[in-house]
Amino acid sequence: MNIFLHLAILLYIKDSASDPVCRMGYFPCGNLTMCLPRSFHCDGVKDCENGADEDYCGDNNGWANIFDELHGKASEVIEPQECGLSHYPESCECKDTELECVDVNLEAVPNVSSNITLLSLKRNKIRKLQDEVFIGFNNLAKLFLQHNCLRNISQKAFYGLYQLQKLYLSNNCIVNLHVGVFSHLRELKWLIIDENPITTISQELFTGLESLFFLSMINNSLEALPRKLCAQMPLINWMDFEGNQIKTLSNLSFETCDELTVLFLRGNKISLVKENIFSTLRSLAEIDLSNNEITEVPLSSFKELKYLQKLNLGCNPLSLNVGQFETMQHLQSLDLEKIEIPNISTRMFLPMKNLSHIYFKKFRYCSYAPHVRVCTPLTDGISSFENLLANTVLRVFVWVIACITCFGNIFVIGMRSLIQSENKTHTMSIKILCCADCLMGIYLFFIGVFDVKYRGQYKKYALLWMESLQCRSLGFLAMLSTEVSVLLLTYLTLEKYLAIVFPFSNIRPGKRQTLVILLSIWVVGFIIAIIPFWDEDFFGNYYGKNGVCFPLYPDQTEEVGGKGYSLGIFLGVNLVCFIIIVFSYVSMFCSIQKTALLSSDVGSPIHTDVAVANRFFFIVFSDAVCWIPVFLLKILSLMHVEIPGTVTSWIVIFILPVNSALNPILYTLTTSFFKEKLKQLLHRQRRRSIFRNERKSLSTSLVWTEDPVIQQSSSLKLGFLHKKSLADSITST
Repeated sequence: MNIFLHLAILLYIKDSASDPVCRMGYFPCGNLTMCLPRSFHCDGVKDCENGADEDYCGDNNGWANIFDELHGKASEVIEPQECGLSHYPESCECKDTELECVDVNLEAVPNVSSNITLLSLKRNKIRKLQDEVFIGFNNLAKLFLQHNCLRNISQKAFYGLYQLQKLYLSNNCIVNLHVGVFSHLRELKWLIIDENPITTISQELFTGLESLFFLSMINNSLEALPRKLCAQMPLINWMDFEGNQIKTLSNLSFETCDELTVLFLRGNKISLVKENIFSTLRSLAEIDLSNNEITEVPLSSFKELKYLQKLNLGCNPLSLNVGQFETMQHLQSLDLEKIEIPNISTRMFLPMKNLSHIYFKKFRYCSYAPHVRVCTPLTDGISSFENLLANTVLRVFVWVIACITCFGNIFVIGMRSLIQSENKTHTMSIKILCCADCLMGIYLFFIGVFDVKYRGQYKKYALLWMESLQCRSLGFLAMLSTEVSVLLLTYLTLEKYLAIVFPFSNIRPGKRQTLVILLSIWVVGFIIAIIPFWDEDFFGNYYGKNGVCFPLYPDQTEEVGGKGYSLGIFLGVNLVCFIIIVFSYVSMFCSIQKTALLSSDVGSPIHTDVAVANRFFFIVFSDAVCWIPVFLLKILSLMHVEIPGTVTSWIVIFILPVNSALNPILYTLTTSFFKEKLKQLLHRQRRRSIFRNERKSLSTSLVWTEDPVIQQSSSLKLGFLHKKSLADSITST
């Protein structure tokens, strides 16, 4: 067993023995008996006495961990600047025994001193390497041949390079490599053949590479790996086959790779991972299978990998089982980016006690792995690792909009009750609309309360919150408010449409019919909001997909029933209502314009038409601003377009509630009748205040006057002013 495996075992034993056991959502302060919330990790503040909470901020698991332990404390060596070669091309740069001939238009390997240790021929015009072209370079340790468009490398091209340790052949035009071309490189440890159109490789190609440690063949055109790939490379520790065309993996490919620590197969076309295919890789610490076409990974695939620290399965159309990771107790980093997990549960990740880093597609998945120290993404645009509302602006706006919505609607209800109107049925409808909109303010108020409650530690309670009765009740309240408000606005619009477009028709509802319609609207809204509670298996946790408990958030893992129901409400009922409102106001405006033209001979005032046009425009514009983003969001979710969570958060917290806050202004405060009545009421109050002040001042002057003649004169004046004030008051009324 090599030094890397020993080191991995020692690291694991050390961590297991020293770290205290912490409850869910907490992590230990190194070897101290102190546990801190997960949000304290890497927050820039030293909370542990030994600074352990600010360690391992990057994902340093797998190979990076092993490499750092071996080389992290290596001291820097200052390279000498003087040239130690006796002859070399003038266009090249020499430092000690190293020669850089980069982009100097060389067409062949130059003649240089035999004591050379590093030769860089990158970005030249070398198309062919002939036999024994490097003969005599007995001390050469590193050879760089990238970007030369090499096509032909003869079988004995590297003959004589007995000390060569690193060979770079990247970004060339190599299609085939002759068997035995590397057989003379007995000390070779690094072989990089990236970015070449190589289609096949054979086991015999690596004959003689007993010391090879690192093999990279990225972005070639390999369609398969040879059997017993490591037979000629018993010490191979790192293999990178990223970006090829590999479709299948054979059980025999890794049969002799006993020392392999890192395996990268990212960006290929692998669709099937067979059972026990990696069972022989007992030393494997890191494996990357991301960006493939894998649909299923058998439970036993990684069962024998006792020292596996890092596993990347991201960007695959993968279906995960609940017990997928039961045998991976030692895993420290798991990447599941862009993978939908509809059956996700805490039991899926609980067996991985040592897991420190996990990467998901959705922020809410982090709720199911509360014991993991670092989980990404850190936010869904609505909530964050620490807070229910991620953005400071959102945290402020939720209170501002809640107060404006509640105050505005309560004010209108009070004023409508105080000021008598001839159309009492319309007034009743406006009051009911204000009650519905007021529910949105109450919803936002409680969201703000729970945001304060979970401030700084939301991740610990996120799953409990989204599945709680409080969250579902708030979601129900918001949906009830939204749907009742939409239906009431549609009814009020149709009522006004009939009165303006068909003024002589007799189809307007009376008081009893209006009561029945309003009651029916509330019943329909209540049914729409309560239906998702009836069958949780069909609808899922309809109101618990995000921290604000509103079912607008587009989630591809939604149950079919919940997804269809959400689309039916927002792109069905609400879209139809929006179209009716827009059509009705456009028709009403056209009808008013037509009437104004016909009556222009009697001097119809132009400013009245402008006022009506402005009012209608703002009603339609406010509805469009509030609802068009919702419709677009749902349409894009149908097309499986990724929507930034920030967009959704602004729609839920700001745009939709603003509609509830604007409704009382648009349907009451801007009407000419209400403004006139309010003006009269204020005028009466002002006149009464003036009269009281004058009476008080005159009474005071009577008290301080001693002359009876003056007193009598003042009394006459008081009576006269009283009569005059009363007359003025009657006239103004």
